[in-house]
Amino acid sequence: MASGFSYTGGRSRCFAYWQEFQKCYAQADAPQQCQLQAEDYLECLHHTKEIARANAVKAEFIKKAEHQATEGRKVADVLADGVIVGVGLIQRDKGGQDK
Repeated sequence: MASGFSYTGGRSRCFAYWQEFQKCYAQADAPQQCQLQAEDYLECLHHTKEIARANAVKAEFIKKAEHQATEGRKVADVLADGVIVGVGLIQRDKGGQDK
């Protein structure tokens, strides 16, 4: 895609961003004035911000799923013992000794 043409022979997907950057750069007194256009063009080429955001969403999803899984295990342990501990109606016997 460095040639400026797409795979089908037309304009590349980032051509509009390149034109905006080129127009700004030609009219600017200092290159720093076109920083936003340069960031837009580079994001279009490499998708760095999009990939970083997708990875953050994926990490949060995995974290939430792991938390739900550990909570599920706690509930499963209680259900396996066959007592209602969460409500407080029946107290669990810690040592198996009767009073």
